[in-house]
Amino acid sequence: MGTLSKRELAALVDEATVDTYDEYEQMTALFTAVEENLAVPFSTVVLGVEVTVRGVDLSRDGRIVARCTREGFRQTIGLLDLPLPDPAPDGAEWVEAYRYYWAQ
Repeated sequence: MGTLSKRELAALVDEATVDTYDEYEQMTALFTAVEENLAVPFSTVVLGVEVTVRGVDLSRDGRIVARCTREGFRQTIGLLDLPLPDPAPDGAEWVEAYRYYWAQ
């Protein structure tokens, strides 16, 4: 990842959050953009172990998390911490936009 400029990332964030009024609505809008556009399932490596990302959720504390599975086990991993594979799945630009939003 990292192929989009700051201007392009800001445009994605603006696109997702155009009609929002507060941080909660912004997070919900970004979650919706990720959920609707990120092509799942896909495989990635977390701590040296291959996992399958099955989808995303909005956690109770307002973070976007990836729903990961491996051999019958399930674990959520914060989207900010999730390594994306190379090549990245379709819609990964929204993960990058979410990360950009939090870095500001």
